[in-house]
Amino acid sequence: MATTARSLTEPARQTPITGDYDVVVLGGGPAGLAAAAAAGQHGRSVLLIERYGFLGGMGTAAGVTNFCGLHANVHGDIRQVVHGVADDLLARLDRLGGLNPPHLVFGKILAQAYDTAAYKCAADDLLLSHKVDILFHALATGVVMDSERRIKALLTETKSGRSAILGRVFVDASGDGDLAAFAGARFEKGDANGDTLYPTMMFRLNGVDAAKAGEAWRSIPLLMDEAEKRGVKFPRKGAIVRPQKHSIEWRVNVTQIKNAQGRAVDGSDAAELSQGEIEGRRQAMAFFDYLRREAPGFADAYVVDIPPQLGVRETRRIVGPYQLTADDVVNCASFDDTIGVNGWPIENHAAGDVIWRWPDIPGSRGFNHLPYRMLLPQTADGHVYDNLLVAGRCASMTHEGQSAARVSGGCFVMGQAAGTAAHLSLAGNGAVADIPLQMLQDTLAGDGVYLGRDVA
Repeated sequence: MATTARSLTEPARQTPITGDYDVVVLGGGPAGLAAAAAAGQHGRSVLLIERYGFLGGMGTAAGVTNFCGLHANVHGDIRQVVHGVADDLLARLDRLGGLNPPHLVFGKILAQAYDTAAYKCAADDLLLSHKVDILFHALATGVVMDSERRIKALLTETKSGRSAILGRVFVDASGDGDLAAFAGARFEKGDANGDTLYPTMMFRLNGVDAAKAGEAWRSIPLLMDEAEKRGVKFPRKGAIVRPQKHSIEWRVNVTQIKNAQGRAVDGSDAAELSQGEIEGRRQAMAFFDYLRREAPGFADAYVVDIPPQLGVRETRRIVGPYQLTADDVVNCASFDDTIGVNGWPIENHAAGDVIWRWPDIPGSRGFNHLPYRMLLPQTADGHVYDNLLVAGRCASMTHEGQSAARVSGGCFVMGQAAGTAAHLSLAGNGAVADIPLQMLQDTLAGDGVYLGRDVA
């Protein structure tokens, strides 16, 4: 039956102001964590707003349990290239006993697994050490503008009702570009056809016989190939099945969630996301049944966790003065306004597959610079906002460029740069686009950030 759009007029209301801060950060994933910590360590009053009751973003809420992009393959030498706030968080995770040693991926690069409970606690500790205030269980619902280019307040909804948070600089680390979209910023979604990276529902297993499982991350994709010849269907090619800190517990990354039209579920559409959560859990249980039947070491395993939400890789991407591209990633681009580096390759989650594109390894330095310009959202008429920065997977990147720099390593880099830029702007250096670049880079380097200018 056809329906017509309907609306109602809400009565005018007075919204209480419940906070007034130097820096307001929306989103508690790697980008938001790093932004809040960076601004806090420089003495700014900071509020971080997070919709869940814990920090970590997709790394905890979607059960990713794996840091990607902390390392790069530099002329054949795999080394950590993301430092600063990330080092502080890793050290706290390690002290809690929740950090695995880095593991090799495709023989080309390292990733590093962690336990989600430890991540949540380490992230709390990190922000509290820098006197950052945290507001959990809060959804951003809009903004109040001072002018076309300046935000006055962020509106939120919590169990305590609607409120306004005043800020002098805002950092959108929401992943979905919510704050920037509320402010009217330009953004894109997906590739030229509007197709975004497919989401995944992660899950974790316990009771795995590690000795029998062996290098299951190699053997299980081969078993899947054989099963497909018999007519077994899987959501996508390949599977990432690896142990956590304790070898009886393993994480599984294999699902791929599409909407009724067969396209990637839109993580910024509440109805599609709701259906995607249900389908993700269905796919997780179906693949678990397959593992128990056919994968050595998994016969007595059980599902210990399906995370609170679907793992969303891409929704809105703001359009800034520069968009990071696939060519930048593959060709290891350099930028004068570097704020750090990305060493992760193109990881395009396309229909039924994951398509990888790598820099020349070991013939290249294996990383690209991330330019400050990608953190600067623009109004509809192309002006940069005075007091808004965007960091993380919703920063200014093309669809393919985002498939690389969206991972946690790049998000830490962008977040620390955004928090540091917010501090420098407030220190009397003008709007966020006008701060002296050399001052930003010197401050980042002084705080331990690797800017990638020493390797050609």
